[in-house]
Amino acid sequence: MQVKTKKQISKDVVKLESSGELREVIINEDLLNPQEASVALCFRGENSSGIVQLSAKEIDMINKTIAPEMKKFGNIKVLKFGK
Repeated sequence: MQVKTKKQISKDVVKLESSGELREVIINEDLLNPQEASVALCFRGENSSGIVQLSAKEIDMINKTIAPEMKKFGNIKVLKFGK
């Protein structure tokens, strides 16, 4: 997983780039307010770690954008090799 962000410090904008392995996906559900559900993607790299939290609306938007394009990938296999 690769994360690219921008952060404003004083008048300057600093670009931050980090990469790491996706470690965990956490689905936060609220039974009383289902609209408040969210998904957290937890990653950890060699020199960085973080959590990307997405709301239900953001997940729907990503799904609508990616679903039509999945045909291009065909069968996908994820291989993970140990060190």
